[in-house]
Amino acid sequence: QVQLVESGGGLVQPGGSLRLSCAASTSRFAIYAMDWYHQAPGKQRELVAGISSGGTANYADSVKGRFFISRDNAKKTMYLQMNSLKPEDTAVYYCHANHKVFGDYWGQGTQVTVSS
Repeated sequence: QVQLVESGGGLVQPGGSLRLSCAASTSRFAIYAMDWYHQAPGKQRELVAGISSGGTANYADSVKGRFFISRDNAKKTMYLQMNSLKPEDTAVYYCHANHKVFGDYWGQGTQVTVSS
């Protein structure tokens, strides 16, 4: 079983920045593909950004050039740097870990609210 704990959410004004962190409990962290999803009220959960075990990143079109995903395998932690935040970025952000053999896991989520 893998525990994922997100942190770093909060209230920020439009145009501001936040950095989310996802700390994993597994010593196998480096082999997992990691993703950030978000879910706004009344909407489905959507992929925001992902990073492979090899460090290749991909982004949803809506966040390209504003959000940056990274991982520190030594710290067993993934990050999401969110810049130029917009009200439509308001959502609960979830961390997700996936491996074809060891399974997939979700964190409990952290709320991000972008409002003036």
